[in-house]
Amino acid sequence: MKCPYCGYEEFKVIDSRPKEEKIRRRRECLGCKRRFTTYEVVEEPLRLVVKRDGSIEPYDRNKLLSGIYHAIKKRPVTIAQVNAIADEVEDKYTGILNSQMTSDKIGAVVLECLRDIDAIAYIRFASVYQDFHDVAGFIAAISALDSEDED
Repeated sequence: MKCPYCGYEEFKVIDSRPKEEKIRRRRECLGCKRRFTTYEVVEEPLRLVVKRDGSIEPYDRNKLLSGIYHAIKKRPVTIAQVNAIADEVEDKYTGILNSQMTSDKIGAVVLECLRDIDAIAYIRFASVYQDFHDVAGFIAAISALDSEDED
């Protein structure tokens, strides 16, 4: 970093304060003695989602939340539970060096969470995620859900 006034590359930090999701630093140039402010922001890696058709798009938390909200419509599921599901997906892939995740794996994590929260929301989400083409798909998903509840 260079001084915006003289271009000198050495300065001292006079004041440092957190501000929202940034760190505000007041600096003084050791060359011209003028002061200026800088902001530091944590740079997050770009997370990409590999779709079923092979296309790649940036991960969008709002898109994930929208899909979950469709599944829980008129169900006794709280916003906190929905956010916890999205957090679970993000936590699962944050530590992985590869910043790509497949939509299938994201859907599997969501289904796993919904199974414990609400069976109807689970079936609704599974109908889209598993791409049911007929009633047999619904019956198989319900049967699998029932057999897991009995265990």
